[in-house]
Amino acid sequence: MAAQPKLARRITQVQPSATLAVSAKAKAMAAEGIDVVGFGAGEPDFRTPEFIVEAGTKAMTGGDTQYNAKRAGELTKAIVAKLQRENGLAYQPAQVLVSNGAKHSCYNICQVVIDEGDEAIIPAPYWVSYLEMVRLAGGTPVVIETSEETGFKITPAQLEKAITPKTKLFFFNSPSNPTGAMYTPEEVRAIAAVVEKHNLITLSDEIYEHLVYGEAKHLSLASCSKKLLEELVITVNGVSKTFAMTGWRIGYVAGPLPLVKAMAKLQDHATSAPASFSQAGAAEALGNQQASVPAVEAMRKEFDARRKHMVERLNKLKGVTCLAPQGAFYCFPNVSGVFGRTLGGKTIQSAMDFTDVALEAAKVAVVPGEAFGSPKHVRLSYASSMASIDKGLDRLEKLLNG
Repeated sequence: MAAQPKLARRITQVQPSATLAVSAKAKAMAAEGIDVVGFGAGEPDFRTPEFIVEAGTKAMTGGDTQYNAKRAGELTKAIVAKLQRENGLAYQPAQVLVSNGAKHSCYNICQVVIDEGDEAIIPAPYWVSYLEMVRLAGGTPVVIETSEETGFKITPAQLEKAITPKTKLFFFNSPSNPTGAMYTPEEVRAIAAVVEKHNLITLSDEIYEHLVYGEAKHLSLASCSKKLLEELVITVNGVSKTFAMTGWRIGYVAGPLPLVKAMAKLQDHATSAPASFSQAGAAEALGNQQASVPAVEAMRKEFDARRKHMVERLNKLKGVTCLAPQGAFYCFPNVSGVFGRTLGGKTIQSAMDFTDVALEAAKVAVVPGEAFGSPKHVRLSYASSMASIDKGLDRLEKLLNG
C-alpha cells in the first residue's frame, strides 16, 4: 500500500461542504438512473438572461480572452455605480475588488484580517463555509445561537456579549443562507451601532439582497454611518444569485482601502482575476438597468410564488414546522418533531438521519441542519420548478404522513 502524504494541519481541520456533498450524492444516484428530486443546490434554476449571455459571447468572439485589465476597469466602474445607486454607498474604484465568486471574496477577507488565535463572530444558523474559512486562516469561530422565536436573528446585546479582546471579525448575512431571515432596517442600524462602538471589522454578505419578499426591505450595513463605510464594513456581493450567473464566477467586495488593497495583493498571488468575458457579462448585468430590472423582477416573483407554496406544504407535514423566509431561496424547516419515529427502517434521531432517510427512502435530497449549526433543521432550496417542488414534497408527505 502506497504511503499517504502528510497533509497540512490547516486542511485536516476543515469539514467538506455538506451542500456540495448532498448535491454530488443526488447526482450520482441520478446517473445510475434513480429518479431523485434535489432540494440541495444553492443556485437559481433559471438561465442567465440573454442580454448578459450576448455580452459575454461578444467579448469572447471579439478576442477578449486575455488578461483583463480593460474589463476589470469597466466592471469596477459598474460596481461603483451600482453601490451608489442601489445601496447609498460611495466608493472609489480602488476600493472595489472583483474575485472568482462571492465565496472567494469571503475567503480573501478572512485571510487578510484573521491571524492565528483571533476570534470571528458568526451567528447561527450560518452558511457552511464561514466557519471553515475562519479555521483556514488560523482563527477560532465564535458562534452566536439564534432560534425560530427570534426569527433566526441575533440581538445587539448578544453581539456585544460575544466580543472579546481576541475578536477580529464579525460575519453579518442578510438575507440569510440558510434560513432566509432578514433584518429590518431598524435592526440593521442597531447592529451597526454595536459594530461602530467596538470598532469591529465586519463582513456584510449581501449576495441575496434583491431576492426579498413581502414587506421586507434590505439595508446595507455600511450605509448606517460614515465610520462604517470608511473604516469597518466590507460589503460582499456578486451576480450569481440575482442574475442566475453562478457559473460565471463573479463576486466582489467594496470597503476600506487598506483592506481591499491587502485582498488584492493576496489575490494577485492566488487567482489573479476572473475571466475577462465573465467580467464583460457582469458589467452588462449591473450596468444595463433597462434590461436587468425586469429580468430580475420576473425571477423574484417566481421565487416568491414557490416560497409561499413550499412553506404551506411543509407545514402540513407530520412533525414539521417552517417559518416563512423573507429572502434568498431557501426554506429551513424544523424536523425535530420527527425525531424518535422510525421511517424507512431507520429511527430518526437527528437532522442528518432525516436527510439520509429522505434520500434513501423517498429519493429526495435536502441538506442537514448540522452543516449550518442547527441540528433540528434541514434546508430545502426552492430554486427549482413548481413541478419539482410538488413532486419532492409529495414524496416527503408519503414518507411522513403515510
